[in-house]
Amino acid sequence: MLPTATDVLVIGAGPTGLTAAISLAQKGADVTVVDNQAEGDNTSRAAVVHARTLEQLAPLGVSERLAGRGIHAKRFTIRDRDRVLVPVPFGNLPTDYPYTLMISQAETERILLDRLTALGGRVARPYTLEGLTQDGEGATATFTDGSVVRARYVVGADGMHSTVREQAGIGFSGASYPESFSLADVRLSGGVPREEVVLYFAPAGLVVVAPLPDGTFRIVATVDDAPQEPDVAYVQRLLDERGPQRERAVVSEVVWGSRFRVHHRVADAYRAGRVVLAGDAAHVHSPAGGQGMNTGIQDAVALGEALAETLATGDEAPLDAYAAGRRPVAEQVVAFAGRLTRLANMSRALRPVRNAVLRALAVLPPFTRALAWRLSGLVYR
Repeated sequence: MLPTATDVLVIGAGPTGLTAAISLAQKGADVTVVDNQAEGDNTSRAAVVHARTLEQLAPLGVSERLAGRGIHAKRFTIRDRDRVLVPVPFGNLPTDYPYTLMISQAETERILLDRLTALGGRVARPYTLEGLTQDGEGATATFTDGSVVRARYVVGADGMHSTVREQAGIGFSGASYPESFSLADVRLSGGVPREEVVLYFAPAGLVVVAPLPDGTFRIVATVDDAPQEPDVAYVQRLLDERGPQRERAVVSEVVWGSRFRVHHRVADAYRAGRVVLAGDAAHVHSPAGGQGMNTGIQDAVALGEALAETLATGDEAPLDAYAAGRRPVAEQVVAFAGRLTRLANMSRALRPVRNAVLRALAVLPPFTRALAWRLSGLVYR
């Protein structure tokens, strides 16, 4: 049952919403989290946690457990089939987490929920937001079951199709990629690295191959029209067309698969009065580079700190600073993911030029170092 009043109402119990709630609960705020799903998502979707995200989750008591559950991938490479175009090592980064952590989103959410529960919080399910109004003192949320909650502030962490953003009247500017994306967790053997994330470039489009802790591999590929549930033959064809050639990667099982279309959009504003946005409700982009969930979690940490200060002092300047500071970061992330996607999908005729340029740049330490900082998120410190 929902309370009738709370300091902060968080709509959405994905990684962004849970992180915001943990930050607020740890500072003693009264926070209520609601989600429209009956139980947590049990698929993996996002699978990458970058160094900057782990740095920011450390004070929340989450990073050590995350790091203990995932694969520490110390290198990211961009390849054209077997040829390494750009190796990006993370081992020399000035951080306690000099790697990309490979862990399923489902596990990340479980760890975040356990931490919230330990702080006395919980997620109320399933409650679907129907309406949201606000005045100078707070906001009133109504749900489809008739429940009404009055909150001093509302956090919209309810994804790309955010009801909170819509109810607040905030635009979501951008467009869609023409391609769809195929996503699958598979068991395979053969010529793919087992402690490295690889972005393969090919004339047919990009494919990302990344190891997961349970021995499976995450496959993400751009395709014209992805099937709803990719089977072994379909994923095998993707890898044969785009992945390693010298030693073929052989798919033996598809554990889980799906498809999705990707937009590149940023909310026109991160704040409208008593409503504040974070995560996919505020920005969406290509999965190239694995930045989506990470940017959302980093939003949530910054927002939790800003809301806690505002609740304590009554001064809304921290919320304005959050909105002003995080939106440009989202614009940079969207642009970076878009550049990687365009590079991967470059025409066959331009492919040799692209490869030559990337290989020339890859021998320059400042280039690979800058790319490591960008991918890891440390550039946003």
